Amino acid sequence: MSDDRQALAERDFGDLPAWLQPVIEGARTITADELTRFVPPPGSEPRRGAVLMLFAESETGEPEVLLTERAHHMRTQPGQVSFPGGGIDPGETPVEAALREAWEEIGLRSDEIEVFGQLPELWLPPANYAVTPVLGYWRDRGMVHVASPDEVHEIHHERISELLDPQHRFNVRHPSGWVGPGFSIGSDKGVILWGFTAGIIARLFDHIGWTTAWDKSKVRDLPPIMLQGNAPGQADLAPNTNFREQSQ
Repeated sequence: MSDDRQALAERDFGDLPAWLQPVIEGARTITADELTRFVPPPGSEPRRGAVLMLFAESETGEPEVLLTERAHHMRTQPGQVSFPGGGIDPGETPVEAALREAWEEIGLRSDEIEVFGQLPELWLPPANYAVTPVLGYWRDRGMVHVASPDEVHEIHHERISELLDPQHRFNVRHPSGWVGPGFSIGSDKGVILWGFTAGIIARLFDHIGWTTAWDKSKVRDLPPIMLQGNAPGQADLAPNTNFREQSQ
């Protein structure tokens, strides 16, 4: 466990909402192997990044998670749903990088966020990119907006109960043969959440016991827009979701 993750694991976050406590404990106990089959190997010297998995409460008090939909004109993975985040600048910690990127992308103020955990560093082999998911609670909820249209198309405040609804869950199949978890999100449930981000959500929620039974025989092919900009041999690995999903 990294020093930063250990320090967060040792802090008391009992003042955060009761519904969030399983996530706080899960962030302390989950291992990289429970999230992915890929971790940075010794000597790989990967580029490093961080993403912010932000939990909040809706205006009616329902637990939700914040997601962003990548701009549709981007050359790589246009329209893909992700957490705010990006590369770690020299001298930054993963927490600092995740919060900075969230500010740059959607105008999220770091002083409104209570960071309560980190997940293990996960590796995207084709790009040799190592990503640390940072977990936070939007304690003093303010406003967000698309601050960087070149990067973000839309912001989704997705209720966790709807993410876990079996009607909104399915497997996604890439033309390469890769199969992994998928979710329908958005106001009309017309947006597909898949890949790296879907894998983190699915595995973390499995780990903390939130997942409800869903029909794993449901498989959808990815729409053409989500296949753009993926180099051969990359799209099937870049999502970084544990391949054991294929046998479940």
